[in-house]
This record gives sequence, C-alpha cells and structure tokens, in this order.
Amino acid sequence: MKEIKRRIYETIDGMESVILAINDFIHSHPEIGNQEFQAVELLTRALAEHRFEVERNVAGLATAFKATFRNGDGGPTIGLLCEYDALEGMGHGCGHHMQAASITGAAIALTQCLGDLSATIEVYGTPAEETTSGKVPMVQAGVFDHLDVALMMHAGDRTTVDGKTLAMNKFDFIFRGKSAHAAIAPDQGVSALDGVLLAYHALEYLREHVRSDVKIHGVITNGGVAPNIVPEYASAQYYVRANDRQHLNTVLERVFNAVRGAAMATGTTVTIEEKKATENKINVERLNRLLLDNAIEAGCEKISPPRTSTGSTDFANVTHRVPGACLRVAFVPLGTSSHTEEWVRAGVSPEGHKAVMLAAKAIAGSAFDLIADPELLKEIQAEYAVAHQG
Repeated sequence: MKEIKRRIYETIDGMESVILAINDFIHSHPEIGNQEFQAVELLTRALAEHRFEVERNVAGLATAFKATFRNGDGGPTIGLLCEYDALEGMGHGCGHHMQAASITGAAIALTQCLGDLSATIEVYGTPAEETTSGKVPMVQAGVFDHLDVALMMHAGDRTTVDGKTLAMNKFDFIFRGKSAHAAIAPDQGVSALDGVLLAYHALEYLREHVRSDVKIHGVITNGGVAPNIVPEYASAQYYVRANDRQHLNTVLERVFNAVRGAAMATGTTVTIEEKKATENKINVERLNRLLLDNAIEAGCEKISPPRTSTGSTDFANVTHRVPGACLRVAFVPLGTSSHTEEWVRAGVSPEGHKAVMLAAKAIAGSAFDLIADPELLKEIQAEYAVAHQG
C-alpha cells in the first residue's frame, strides 16, 4: 500500500504543470458566486479528459457540477469537494482557486493508481461559498447523501483541520417608511433609516448580553438616496453565529424582537429575509487525524492544532449528512488573515503553488487510505454515527 501511495505522489508531481495551470487560470479570472462559468468549464473539461462522467447544473445550480469515476464493482464512494468563487472587488482572497486545482489533481491521480481496488471517486464543484452558499441547496437536494466520506481542502496560514465551525444565519432587514421633503414637510415623512439605526443600536446592546461564542455583526446596505428626502426605504444585512444551532435559534428570536421593536418605535415596517443558514460542523476526530497524518506524510509544513477562533462554512451542512473533514494547508505567514490582498498575491506565489501540490497529495493519500482499509472507514463511520446523534 505504501508503494501505491508513492505512485500517487509521483503521479501528482507529473501533473504539476496541469494542476498549477488550473490554479493560475482561475486566480487570474476571478468570478463571484454563481457566475463561475470559466472555472467550471476548465475543471469539468480536465476531469472529462481523464474518464470522469460529468453532470452539470447539479441541484439546479448553473455552476455546480458532479464528476464521477468508477473503478471496479462496489467499494466506498469518496466525495472530493471544491470551491472556486472569488470575493467581489478583491479576487481570490480566500484561496478557492487552490481548492479547485488541488482537488482536481488529487482526484485524477487517485483514479490512475487504484489498480484493482474497487471504489467510486466523485468530484463536486460547489459554487458561491462566499455568497449564497451552493452546498446548502445541494445538501437539501440530497446530492451528498450516498457518500461514505466527504473531503475538502482549504488554504490557510497553518496546516490544520477544522475542529469546529459556527452555525450561522444571514439576514436582510428591510425597513419601509414614507418619503417627504425633509425640510418643508418632515412631519409627513416616516424615516426607514431611523428604523435601521435604532435596530443597529438595539443589536449593539444585545451583543453585550449573549454567550461568548455568539457573534452578531452587520452593515447598513441602504440608508436612503438624499439628505433632503426622508428615506422611505433602508436596509441592513446581518450575520448571527453561535457554536450550535439549538442555541443560535434562541438568539435569533432575541434579534428578531430587537428589529421588530425598532420598527414599532419608529413607525416603520420591517421585513426579515433569511439569505442563508449554515450549521455547525460535526467533527469526526479519526477522520481529522487521517487528514493531518497524510498532510505530514506528504510534507506539509506548519502543522498546528485546530483553530480556536473560527467562522462558518456551508461544508458544515454536508457533515450533517455524511462524515466530512476539511484540511487547511499553510501558504501564508502565520496570522495572515484571509480576505486580504496578501492572500490574493500569495495565491500564485511559489508558496501557494507548493501548498496546492502538497494538498493534492494529502487529499489523495487520505482518500486512498479510506479505500484500501475498510476497517478504517468503519471506525470513522461508527464515530460519526455517535457524534451525529449527539
């Protein structure tokens, strides 16, 4: 088995120019969520050229895809997930182009080295992680339910796994009032902006009296059109997060009460629109350890324990259906925040290229271990069943 894994690494090394060309093309052609058509075309073409059967428009999403390779009869089904959306106005400040390149390389190399081992490898293109979160409707459509394990890679400032992620809801709070001339007839107007501002302050006060893991943060997205017109429309967008969904739901009721109270106090009306909801991740420590072990074996650097401070991801929703884990691979200095120009520049640097190649090896090696060792897979699924029930 060590010999096969060595061949997987060699195959990935032999594909370096192909893998890095994918990385650099997507980086230099950033596309925001649900508009990643060039990335999807590039990835699906590369997979189809290596005997993957490609299905597009998965779950009704124009830039979601599934690519399947079957080796023999039976065996486990391993899902390898990748993202490829960029940040609006910034480009690839979260490293999703690196996911696309490393996962594609890992999948192709793995299929070329399985020999007579039976398995199904499925690559999933999951769009719009930064905006509408494509995995959410894909999960709702049951796209991942048949997988034995789902694996993903993400760039990082250290090599680690996600110990936890926060459950999260994203909302638009839309206030409506009545326009009027702000100087001549202010008494005839009702300011929607007043409603937004009062809601903003109410939520600031609420932030002081919630559990320490709860995060409430937002921005005003529309404050009116001109200072001499009483705003008849104003809006804010908020994220609300917590360690677990059950507690988050209790916080949301308090958030809604604050927002509705602001509308009542200002004589406005408010509409609360949920834009997306992601869950907290279900952890399987044995699967996390498998990814880190393979990261070490592949030569990854800056191996670290799971982060204590974390955000939210739609990959967590996947883990509520099947065992899943995400490997983060270092490519920037420790402490360098994502969603920055530093991440954008590093995405095509020698360090970024090295991280892509190492991630491909670690993901492919982990998937191979799951295929070659049925007892390992059983152990992971048994731990997941307990964690999921809890």
